[in-house]
Amino acid sequence: MSSVDKLTIETPEQTLLEFPLAGIGSRFLAVALDTLLQAATYLVLGLIAGLVNALGLRFPLGKQWGIAILIFLWFTVQFGYYGFFEAIWNGQTPGKRWTHLRVIEDSGRPVSAYDAILRNLLRIVDWLPTLYAVGIVTILISAEKKRVGDYAAGTVVIHEKPLQGVGSIWSVAAPPPASHLAPGAIPPVQLSLDELQLVETFFERRASLDTEVRRSMARQIAQRLGERLNVPSEMRPDAEKFLEALAEQRRSMARFH
Repeated sequence: MSSVDKLTIETPEQTLLEFPLAGIGSRFLAVALDTLLQAATYLVLGLIAGLVNALGLRFPLGKQWGIAILIFLWFTVQFGYYGFFEAIWNGQTPGKRWTHLRVIEDSGRPVSAYDAILRNLLRIVDWLPTLYAVGIVTILISAEKKRVGDYAAGTVVIHEKPLQGVGSIWSVAAPPPASHLAPGAIPPVQLSLDELQLVETFFERRASLDTEVRRSMARQIAQRLGERLNVPSEMRPDAEKFLEALAEQRRSMARFH
């Protein structure tokens, strides 16, 4: 079920998961950024084609095959770009990553490669008759802000609250070198209050989550916090234990400040 600006999913264990839905404005910004990257790719391809022509080189199979390959490359960049990145980046393109958006399945699970490719092949329909007219209309009338591709693939686009730049209200000394730490220990870190709440929310819900969803969420949170806090992957082999250690460390810091 959904409200005006969020998707609420009730798990079999009657736990509610809420996802803030992305509207036209944020999605347009993400598309604009991705379009700039596509334009840069077209420019590079054009320069290569111009260079080949200037050097008098000819395609071995003839001019028609050369034109066909250029059309294929254009189609690949235009439509394969989105499907490729959303498949390998867990529902994000460079534009979505920059604007903190992500594509997920209606069930709340991570988007599959098949769904990523399907929803983006239907951009052809969403584009009609021009400038995403069909897509904009369907987003406006859809309670879950879906375009045609989302309906076909069973996906939605959500906002992700960025963890970067969130300040901590506690001051912590610089972490010691990893070589000075006990095996399996993590260095003192600056886990913000919002980040602690994110981890605590996961702890409250993890027992009711599907095993695959639970592991995926733990990995994603651990990876983001690990990268933000400069904790190398070898020091956090178990995502949930890493999160538990971070939360306990943060609580200990709060007690002594």
